Amino acid sequence: MRRLLAATTLLVAVAGAGCSGDDGPDAQQTISPSISTEVDTGSASQTARPAPPPADDACYRLTYRQALAPTSARKSVACRDSHTAQTYAVGRLDTVVDGHLLAVDSEHVQAQVAQTCPRRFAAYVGGSTDQRRLSLLRAVWFTPTVAQSDQGADWFRCDVIALDGDERLAPLTGRLEGVLDTGAGRRRWALCGTAEPGTKDFERVLCSAGSARWTALSAVGLAGLGPSYPGEKRVSRAGQAPCESAGRAVADDTLSFEWSYEYPTREQWQNGQTYGVCWAPA
Repeated sequence: MRRLLAATTLLVAVAGAGCSGDDGPDAQQTISPSISTEVDTGSASQTARPAPPPADDACYRLTYRQALAPTSARKSVACRDSHTAQTYAVGRLDTVVDGHLLAVDSEHVQAQVAQTCPRRFAAYVGGSTDQRRLSLLRAVWFTPTVAQSDQGADWFRCDVIALDGDERLAPLTGRLEGVLDTGAGRRRWALCGTAEPGTKDFERVLCSAGSARWTALSAVGLAGLGPSYPGEKRVSRAGQAPCESAGRAVADDTLSFEWSYEYPTREQWQNGQTYGVCWAPA
């Protein structure tokens, strides 16, 4: 039997204050550190008309970098036209703590969105936790700019995107609400790789891409190892048996087959990514 172990970076969260992830406590996103700041509630700018909240179900043509940004000035496009982001939730920020108005870019305010959007994402796209982890659909979110917030804007916006490559977004097609509750939807947005994980040619792509060579088989939950990063040896050891079994289950020859296991780094664990991924050749 040929066994393969790859310890590589697992791209799940798109870092930044407007960042991506999948489902709440299992994949908390990195929030740019900032300090909660009190601002003057009697600002003269209160007389200005606040920026209106974005429309729910609106579609946008965003680049990868624009999806990483904490704010967005892009205008919506018709959802029948080519687009890479779709709004699935709009809500209001709670910017007052103990009678003090906090800045929109404060850690406290940004944390609200970082918790709410992944939770609503899970309910929106459907599927189980593992099914969301094995797809390339992700959540990103945006808040008003500081200037817009000073004028009274208090909304946040949650969008769904699909990763396709290290720094690319895939066009969104079809109905996305409940899409991972269906076999066809899970296949449409499934996670694959262009090469063996850990090699220089490896890149995450949709399984429907012609460049797909390896398939993500299953996710290995590691949260039971403790709240702190257990160390590379423990997280690498924990996934070897389940990934070998997953590889054997899809192999033509159960005595000689390839499989691979990706486990989270310390930084990824601290950002909430407490699971690994099992791979096999497509």
